[in-house]
Amino acid sequence: MKQRVRVVVTGRVQGVFFRAETQRQALSLNIRGWVRNLPGGSVEALFEGTKEDVDRMIAWCRKGPRLASVDTFDINFEPYKGDLDGFIISY
Repeated sequence: MKQRVRVVVTGRVQGVFFRAETQRQALSLNIRGWVRNLPGGSVEALFEGTKEDVDRMIAWCRKGPRLASVDTFDINFEPYKGDLDGFIISY
């Protein structure tokens, strides 16, 4: 089963390698999508992959990398599209 999820993470998530570590984790799990900083200091990401792999990615994002401190975690499930290629850091 395939899944598509958009997440927004707030807290100390910018300046702590959140995007780079998200990309590394996503690639290791064969997740496709992107991650980007938002102007208010949060991070947004879009993940597509198998339900199992996306669930693992979601679990990782709830904690983030070692230097991060996640305060809130919003998740929105979207219809799977299969239109993503690779996993990029969006600027």
